[in-house]
Formats: sequence, C-alpha cells, structure tokens
Amino acid sequence: MIDPRRLRILRAVADHRTVTAAASALYLTPSAVSQQLNALEQETGHALLIRSGKGVRLTAAGDILLTHTHAVLAQLERAEAELADYAGGVAGEVSVAAFATGIAEVVAPAIDRLSKARPGIRMRVRDAEGDESLPLVLDGEADLAVAVEYRGAPGAGDRRLARVPLYAEPFDAVLRADHPLAAKERVELAEFADSDWIGPYPGNPCHDMVLLACELAGFEPRLLHSSDDFRAVVALAGAGAGVALVPRSALRGMELRDTVVRPVAGPAATRRVFAAVRRGAEAHPLIRPVLDALAHTAQGLTTD
Repeated sequence: MIDPRRLRILRAVADHRTVTAAASALYLTPSAVSQQLNALEQETGHALLIRSGKGVRLTAAGDILLTHTHAVLAQLERAEAELADYAGGVAGEVSVAAFATGIAEVVAPAIDRLSKARPGIRMRVRDAEGDESLPLVLDGEADLAVAVEYRGAPGAGDRRLARVPLYAEPFDAVLRADHPLAAKERVELAEFADSDWIGPYPGNPCHDMVLLACELAGFEPRLLHSSDDFRAVVALAGAGAGVALVPRSALRGMELRDTVVRPVAGPAATRRVFAAVRRGAEAHPLIRPVLDALAHTAQGLTTD
C-alpha cells in the first residue's frame, strides 16, 4: 500500500529538483525526505529517482507514479472539501499569497466583500511576487494564490492546480515629460530601441514581459536600472534615467511627477492575472466563496 504522505514528498522533490529544497518547502530535514523516498521506492518496488551531484530527477517509473500522484492528491483535496461541506464549513481561515498590485486590486476588495457576505471566513494575506505564490500553494504554505502568467509558470492544463481567470491589463510606457516622444498620444515600442531602460529584476514576471514586448518590436532593451518597486521605476523615469513599461493598475493613484504615461500602439505586453488553488480544493466551502469574491471584484476592474 502506497502512503499518500510520501506521494506529497515525491511531488515536492519533482517540483524543486533537489532533496534539500523539497525538505525546506515541507519543513522537514533532508534526511527525513530521503528516508520517506526510500520507503516509497520499497513500497512500489521501483527506483523512482536518479540522484546526482546537481540534484535529482525522476526515473521512468517515477514519472508514471508522479502522474498518478497528481490525481490522488487532487482527489484527497476533493474529499476534504466534501467533508468540510458536510460539516458546515461556514467559518475558518483561508491563506492567500498575492503580489502587491493584486492585493490592492482584488484581494483587499474581496476581503471587504466577504466581511459582509460571509463574516465567518477570514483571509490571511501574504505578499508574494507573481512567480512566488504558485509554489507556496503547491507546497501547502498557502491555500490560494493570486498570480500572473510568466515564462515557466504552470499552464492552464497543469494537473496540480485549478485556476480562475481574474483580469488582464496592458503595460503602458512611462517616460520623462520632456522626452521627444511625450507629445504623442500613443507610442511605438520600436521608437525606444536606442533608449536606456528601467525595469524589474530578472526573475520578476514583469521582467520577462518587458523583454518579450521589446523582442516582438524588434530590439533588446538596454536595461540599465532595476527595481521591483514600480514607484521607484516611475521616479527614475521622471528623473530622465530611461523609459519603462509599467502595468496600468500599478500606475493608478501614483504621483506622476515629471513623467507622462502613454499607451503602446499595436501588440503590447499584457499582464494576465488569475487565482489558483490545489486541484480538488476549488469546491471547498471556505475556498469557493473566496474565489467567487475575487472573481466578482475583478469584473469591476477597468484599466482605462
């Protein structure tokens, strides 16, 4: 009989690629993870991992078991959801990992909405960049993520996660008020091919989106200044340090001293935001109202 607790460990190792990283995510020691994996191999009668100095990877048998692991763990999430529904599920806490703008745009309004409609449900919010929140959900450190599409992100068909689309917003060009292109109503990204650029650090999903937008415009941006804080990015643009692409909602309510914001003509970078939970948990009586509140809040969003 295969112990499902060991299946969770197998999936964590597959996700993190090293025993040490998986152990850290699961709050276990590396030796405990190794012991559980050895026991799982004995239970299945197959070698599941190939260990090397750089980490671990799954064998063919490990890949087969991982496919079933996704289905088993999703079914266990559904079982917990149904049991909670049976018990009432009218009160409890849901932990949410979300990036800063997502918190302002949908999470905070959803908290306000739930406090009136479902006062027994409490949301505990954790600020996490768009590429950090999904691993937190998969590792069980958060119940729900508000995340963005990014290169390497689990896709819509990922068997580990259930997703709810929330909203999409374009990136606008931010430049100094006396910039030669500031007088235009719309700008072409190709016009900034020779400019200095300001942008998020590599690893931030917005960094990839800026690079991709410029690539589609036919050039590689000369990124001289880096910050993950869009207020700092806008301030640098206002100081004439370069130009930037910033998600439209991040500019809302911001003091735009010495800067102008211009929409980008033609295809532009777009940030697509969604909520995600572990597959099978989307029907949980605590999580479902939170997903509904987020979706309802997102319906009222405007990026104009």
